[in-house]
Amino acid sequence: METVIAVVVTYNRQKLLAECVQALRNQSRKIDKILIINNGSTDNTESWLRQQEDLEFITQKNLGSAGGFNIGIKLAFEKNYDWVWLMDDDGFPKQDALENLLEGSEEKICLRNCAVINKEDRRSFVWKTGDYASIDEVNEEIIENFAHPFNGTLIHHELIKKVGLPKKELFIWGDETEYYHRIITKHKIPFYTKTSSIHYHPASAYSYKNDWDYASNWKMYFYVRNRFHILKTRFSNKPFTAFMMYVTFLVLFSGLILVFQKSNKFKKLNFIFWPVKDAFLNNCDATPALVLERLNRSRQRASVRYFQPNLKGLKNPLLNTAPGN
Repeated sequence: METVIAVVVTYNRQKLLAECVQALRNQSRKIDKILIINNGSTDNTESWLRQQEDLEFITQKNLGSAGGFNIGIKLAFEKNYDWVWLMDDDGFPKQDALENLLEGSEEKICLRNCAVINKEDRRSFVWKTGDYASIDEVNEEIIENFAHPFNGTLIHHELIKKVGLPKKELFIWGDETEYYHRIITKHKIPFYTKTSSIHYHPASAYSYKNDWDYASNWKMYFYVRNRFHILKTRFSNKPFTAFMMYVTFLVLFSGLILVFQKSNKFKKLNFIFWPVKDAFLNNCDATPALVLERLNRSRQRASVRYFQPNLKGLKNPLLNTAPGN
């Protein structure tokens, strides 16, 4: 019988992690090993993990989802598990999700994904999947050419051997999409969503129309920078196309900032030059702490400029007394 390891990446969400782990324990098709990659959580995740005798876990410094899944898939591959089941800590699979995901196709080199359903209403798709808005509308077992990694994503040992690992240097926001396109676009590997296999996940919170906080949203750096890495993989044989697509993205993104952002519009426009420069230079050294530090320095400089008195034009009456007065 083929072996399956579940890999869950977590950071500071112990209660949600516990919910996910319990759902994995309750699978109708028993999982051979549950591996947790703890990205340096500062809550009680570490102590909770130490109490779970059936889990294997690694605690490392926070390397983002990219670094978490990189090491998780690497370890699963080195230990020769046949299948690797990937998910974040904020979602959880339905009891028969793995059984249904494994059932059917004998094809090993493919990407199989659960149907990712809103954990609140248990009906609507979190992201576009075929032409369906709700799982109740689905009348087919497989939705070809749709998948949403890493949310109940099942990959085989042979796929990892062919494609490699997620790029840990991408850190977050785009790492899963780059890996996805390496699988389906660069290597032309089939992919699909299995509609009888359900993975519950929170509704997507991000929207271009939401006004983000300039001083604290370090994730936006990675969103802008990593888009170029995604496009280079997606158009791996067409570098000029990748470049032009990125330029188009930047123009559209800038327009969205001007239209929908309510605060610090021009600061946000100016800020994106940094991730763009790093994208073109292939510089992946930035960390969340570094981004926050730079944002804070920018804010402090703006405060100094605002409160600094304008000394030009001020006249000291003692030094500028006209002759004869």
